[in-house]
Amino acid sequence: MVRSLVTGLCLAVFAAVIIGLSNTLGLDLEHVALLGAALGGVLGLVPHRPAWGKLAGFFVGFVLAWVGFALRAAVLPDSSAGRAVAAFVVVALVAVVATVSDGRLPLWSGLVGAASIVGAYESVYTNAPSQFLSESPAAATTVLLAVGLGFLATTLLAPQGAATGADTAGPRHRAASPAPADPDLTLDDLTTGAAQ
Repeated sequence: MVRSLVTGLCLAVFAAVIIGLSNTLGLDLEHVALLGAALGGVLGLVPHRPAWGKLAGFFVGFVLAWVGFALRAAVLPDSSAGRAVAAFVVVALVAVVATVSDGRLPLWSGLVGAASIVGAYESVYTNAPSQFLSESPAAATTVLLAVGLGFLATTLLAPQGAATGADTAGPRHRAASPAPADPDLTLDDLTTGAAQ
């Protein structure tokens, strides 16, 4: 309980720092401060082994969603159908990367990465799709800075408790012994093969 409070307070301070940096340095971070701090906090709080996997998964999802915007700007029609195709391609590719990596790059972190650029850039893109090349780098760097500070708050400043092996083990590190039939199996157990 205390750890959650300290972590939340660290994130709150960093969200305020992000807005303060925005004003001091003339950056446009205010509209992504809470989004970035929250998503960076999630990235830092969710245990995963190997630890680099969740960061790599985040960046894969981030880049794929950015490429999705490029597809929308260059090839796809500016309609619901175009947005649907781009969303399908991005989420499908994130899922393929998670599968090919055998769980080292978790699906959830790829989705968090995609959500971060979409949350920061979608409204800007909708207002001026033709400005993709000039506007998207600014949106990407500002949200990455906010996510980085949120991640920093949860991984370096917040106290870390001793996690159990079951909480931190990825699918490759779980016990391979067969488990008895359990009515309380989770979807994660079924998708990672831990239920076999």
